[in-house]
Amino acid sequence: MELRNIQRVYLVGIGGIGMSGLARYFNHLGCTVCGYDKTSTTLTNGLQNEGMQIVFEDKVELIPAEFHTADAVTLVIYTPAIPKDSAILNFFKSQGFDLQKRSQVLGILSKGMFTVAVAGTHGKTTTSTMVAHILKASGIDCSAFLGGISSNYNTNMLIGKSDVMVVEADEYDRSFLTLHPDISIITSMDADHLDIYGDHSHLTDSFKQFASQLKPGGRLIHRKGLPLETGDTYTIHGEADACAENIRVENGSFFFDFKNSRVEIKDIELGIAGTHNIENAVAAIQAALYLDIDPVRIHDALTSFRGVKRRFEYILKTDRHIYIDDYAHHPEELRAAISSVKRLYPNKKLTTIFQPHLFTRTRDFVDGFAEVLDMSDELLLLDIYPARELPIPGVDSNMILSRMQLANKRICGKQESVEIIRTEKPELLLTVGAGDIDTLVEPLKQVLQHV
Repeated sequence: MELRNIQRVYLVGIGGIGMSGLARYFNHLGCTVCGYDKTSTTLTNGLQNEGMQIVFEDKVELIPAEFHTADAVTLVIYTPAIPKDSAILNFFKSQGFDLQKRSQVLGILSKGMFTVAVAGTHGKTTTSTMVAHILKASGIDCSAFLGGISSNYNTNMLIGKSDVMVVEADEYDRSFLTLHPDISIITSMDADHLDIYGDHSHLTDSFKQFASQLKPGGRLIHRKGLPLETGDTYTIHGEADACAENIRVENGSFFFDFKNSRVEIKDIELGIAGTHNIENAVAAIQAALYLDIDPVRIHDALTSFRGVKRRFEYILKTDRHIYIDDYAHHPEELRAAISSVKRLYPNKKLTTIFQPHLFTRTRDFVDGFAEVLDMSDELLLLDIYPARELPIPGVDSNMILSRMQLANKRICGKQESVEIIRTEKPELLLTVGAGDIDTLVEPLKQVLQHV
């Protein structure tokens, strides 16, 4: 496929964070961009405001006429999360369109670019956004396809003039195996997506294959302790090829020193909170150094980094109330978020609102969720967000609640949780989850601002 010849693009599942980045890319190139998604969101509203036509009913008659005939200038992209019985998806299949997954298109785009790809079951969105920001702030005008909305640039897609591209490499459905990077970062390989992989060993095998797909002369960077035999290791605990030292919290900000065999960078103030984000920063620094970026510029870029929407994002920070929102939906992500909150505010009572994501993930990691959520002082547990899944008998939020030791815990609805917060007025609130819990952020903020 010659992407430079494409004039029209239809995206089935256009509202996904990765798909919307591709939509923005082709819209920037001047293509006619249309799409379908199940529900209207802030993301789809943004795409529509940028001139893209989107429908929210899975009906063939809503497909624009110019997309009814397959030709060499029309591209149809779909996400594997779209149900196989989708009427729109099956129309394009029946009409002979050459359908491409999002990952396949990214693979094509990255072939002619110097590509930095960041993979991992968690940490990849923040780390890839960090890398892109360091490059941009240091004068390398890179392009980037990110898995979240950068707070510095208010978008998930950056178009640059250099030949450097930063890509978030998604392990879901083995999508990242379409990429052949110049620099690969692997942040984590914890068990996840077992509905796709079956067991942890198959997930591990896919990450090992991704790690082996570097271009000749490419560099692999991975967190110390992962079952990978080559590449640079990084850590915030002990010795590695790249590490953080002297980690401390001063006036509500995290500081650390970076060290590898060639470079030391002292007194880095990280523009976002969290020990886990210092670990992400170590990986990003190592990648930036391979691109010959000056250490002083790296230092300054990390101070100005403002993170990613819904990744340890401060929604409210006043003398009376602190409210943080995070996308965490795996036990280890929850552990990182809750641990960071408690390290920053050890003397405040932590109220957590958590929405489990997927029936299969809840079933597979129920004990891990229970253990980590017990770190809170109070828990409001929402119903499971099903996303692409049908219910599984016996799998519900009570599976988690019944295994917890915490006394102050309950299951509630979304609106009920807002009323509880209105009544209790917690001084430290954390919302976590990957479903539609983000629709609570503004109501909760409003409640805390006016109590």
